[in-house]
Amino acid sequence: MANRIEFHQHGGPEVLRWAPYDVEQPKETEIIVRHHAIGLNYIDTYVRSGLYPVNQFPSGLGTEAAGEVVAVGSQVTRFQVGDRIVYCQSGLGAYSDYHHVDQSKAVILPDSISYQSAAASFLKGLTVYYLFHMTHKVQSGETVLLHAAAGGVGLIACQWAKALGANLIGCVSSENKAQRAREAGAWATINTSQDDIVKRVHELTSGQKVPVVYDSVGKATWQTSLDCLQPRGLLVSFGNASGPVTGVDLAILNQKGSLFVTRPSLNGYLTTPELLDQASATLFSLISDGKIDVSVPESQQFPLRDAAKAHRSLESRTTSGACLLIP
Repeated sequence: MANRIEFHQHGGPEVLRWAPYDVEQPKETEIIVRHHAIGLNYIDTYVRSGLYPVNQFPSGLGTEAAGEVVAVGSQVTRFQVGDRIVYCQSGLGAYSDYHHVDQSKAVILPDSISYQSAAASFLKGLTVYYLFHMTHKVQSGETVLLHAAAGGVGLIACQWAKALGANLIGCVSSENKAQRAREAGAWATINTSQDDIVKRVHELTSGQKVPVVYDSVGKATWQTSLDCLQPRGLLVSFGNASGPVTGVDLAILNQKGSLFVTRPSLNGYLTTPELLDQASATLFSLISDGKIDVSVPESQQFPLRDAAKAHRSLESRTTSGACLLIP
């Protein structure tokens, strides 16, 4: 018998419940992972709220964690019992003591990286990998704009951009978050609570604007992001923190300079274990070399039982950087 967080209907954090469950035997290509640290991601709030509806209740929650392999299915070839691993993009249920994960979603975790660092960085780091290396290949000396620069993805992106030699302009909602983004490697920051984003981008780029905007906010920043782009620039809309972008008028892209727009996701890029291994190796190398720091303050490490409290903190925008659930 083990415990997990589950929910029986969509809604606010209050729908999350602490419940016992039986750990069944793994299927042929599955591993069973005993969790040491669980990643808390904004996408989890979309699933809980119903923005990304689940098909069946009761449902588990979460898709990312790090831990130890305690059982393997009969056709598992990538892992053995005792391996340290980290995974993301699993079936829902990572908010738990144990989870069944298909072997294609996990990778071996180097001894140099802690379970906490892995769970805090894997999904977010792989997101930055595909954004910076696949959706738009960020070049040394290039200037890019990133919304939510002090969030979990944002702080990794600031450090990654610095490692690439790029100039990242980070949008944040407070001076405290601006300082964190700059400390992480942002070339410049824009405090959205007091500055006009488009005006500041014009000033910072001497009127040239930027070739790419990475926007995880969604509805509230859609028009602003378009106005920050150079002709034929690319808007990468990869999140919905303020709600989804709907009712897009394609003529606007023409009017604002023959712009490009994409709505990517991780599962559209890292589609094979080989691609996952390649992206993971790049991320782990940056962490091991000290170019990316993914330490999580104690105040943002929540007991698994307190997942509802963790969701409230995440949605209130009082957190900065990654958060964890600890079984």
